[in-house]
Amino acid sequence: MENKIRNIAIIAHVDHGKTTLVNALLKEGGVFRENQAVQDRVMDSNALERERGITIFSKNASLIYNDIKINVVDTPGHADFGGEVERILKMVDGVLLVVDAFEGTMPQTRFVLEKALALNHKVIVVVNKIDRKDARVKEVIDEVLDLLLDLDANEEQLDSPFVFCSARQGICSLDMDTVGTDMKPLLDTILKHIPAPKSENDKPFKMLVSSCEANDYLGKLAVGKVEQGSCKVNENIDIVNFHDETKHKTFKITNIFEFQGLKKVPVPEAHPGDIVCLSGTDDVTIGDTVANKEDLSPIPFVKISEPSIEMEFSVNDSPFAGTEGKLFTSRHVRDRLMKEAVKDLSLKVYETESADRFRVLGRGEMHISILVENMRREGYEFQVSMPKVIYKEENGVKLEPIDNLTIDVPENQVSTIMGSMGARKGELQNMSPKGSRIRLEFKIPSRGLFGYKSQFLTETNGEGIMSSVFSGYEPYKGPISTRNFGALIAYENGESIVYGLFNTQERGRLLIGPGVKVYAGMVVGINPKAEDIVVNVCKKKQLTNIRSSSSDEALRLTPIKPLTLEESLEFLDEDELLEVTPESLRIRKKILDHTIRGRENFKKKQELNNK
Repeated sequence: MENKIRNIAIIAHVDHGKTTLVNALLKEGGVFRENQAVQDRVMDSNALERERGITIFSKNASLIYNDIKINVVDTPGHADFGGEVERILKMVDGVLLVVDAFEGTMPQTRFVLEKALALNHKVIVVVNKIDRKDARVKEVIDEVLDLLLDLDANEEQLDSPFVFCSARQGICSLDMDTVGTDMKPLLDTILKHIPAPKSENDKPFKMLVSSCEANDYLGKLAVGKVEQGSCKVNENIDIVNFHDETKHKTFKITNIFEFQGLKKVPVPEAHPGDIVCLSGTDDVTIGDTVANKEDLSPIPFVKISEPSIEMEFSVNDSPFAGTEGKLFTSRHVRDRLMKEAVKDLSLKVYETESADRFRVLGRGEMHISILVENMRREGYEFQVSMPKVIYKEENGVKLEPIDNLTIDVPENQVSTIMGSMGARKGELQNMSPKGSRIRLEFKIPSRGLFGYKSQFLTETNGEGIMSSVFSGYEPYKGPISTRNFGALIAYENGESIVYGLFNTQERGRLLIGPGVKVYAGMVVGINPKAEDIVVNVCKKKQLTNIRSSSSDEALRLTPIKPLTLEESLEFLDEDELLEVTPESLRIRKKILDHTIRGRENFKKKQELNNK
């Protein structure tokens, strides 16, 4: 039975075509009817995933090819969601490493491949997007082989097969010079190269919980690969706690589901090598071992990389608190954050001295911003602080997180990038031509990348490609000034008026239009100079009985572009908070009162001068 199964994960850097490849494989495996309309990236079922065009959560599917069931796990490619990839790799026996035929190996390619090699998984290299005009297939093959050598791959892994593919067209070939007609060469390679799961049916049942899913009717579903033995519906089994092996809890299996295509189908029994979902208890978490009483020794779980940045979540205490959200108390916010920490092992949540504030640690700005966006859509109202890196100290030396940053830009923009990287303490590691573009590789403090994304798009006229992955901790590099602009701050509570906005827009760029409710201390614009200015956007024109020739001229406002969630987080300074509600994003000063804020700023300047 086990020889009829193959378990594979698809891993790659972001935007190299993993989810599109899954689409093509499922189509080839007959999961869809011939006349069925299949949407792009069918595995990206979450609303945020479809909006952003990225995979955030790993997902399972399966197909039947030559009477053999192939379980496919689609994983995220963004470095901030690396925790999803790390734990999913325990569930499979081999990986498809997808590499873009132009971009080649990128930081996240290295990260995910290193994790796969450490688990001794078999690797099939899929060079995707070979139909690109600027494809560099031969160079990309050399890059992958160099990477395998660099990561100390064994002889078998160095001899990994290469498949050349255009996932969008649904074709692949084993020869780079031959255009394929379907996906069968890749499926044949999977059956030939990826081993079947080990058959240990004579041992007691045991399964490692690699992920959890919520179901409105059945509660929590524990997803994992059956390592040994088998289990049946209505059988009593134990949960061995991931954090404390001595803690056991017995529950009855109410349902067993296996993946058939994109659906979960109920089955009476689970066998070794099957990837299944078990229901029956809500007390199970990722990393737990579900086992028969005869053998309760836990299955080792992969160590998830530590978080590198932190933000503070707090209860909304602005003048508009509780007016737009349904869930806004400290209990609501705390329960939601704790629930997320159980589901996402690379996220850590700590309580503080104040019952209204919580420290949330994550893998990157996007990692935490996805949580913020999800909470916002669920009706929560809260505030978040500026992202900060997590420092460490070893032998009296202050250490900070460092990222490996890769930038692809046209040749004429290299000098601009070098200037920006120098100001942010970036150190150039490598510089190489990639077709008509230049690839720059830097080592840079993680905090040096805060707020750089939007600046990078401006500097490269939208043509640049930038990606980073956490590298490790190194000695502190010194102060970095990343914010070179100030804020325009509302003077009083009220509603923004065209007249007030017209006079304010001479000072800088507006972030709000007319008819918007504001309060004193709320940020309403950007000052190009690095200082904060208090402005009155609620100011009305004084009416007189004297009519001048220019009094009736229309006041024209410059069109505004509201900040997105990511841009708002990039904007934040240490003395600011982002107020998040289901309807609005408002940047505000921590101290709303202008007099008290001015006094505090004066004290800080004096302290700096004394130093």
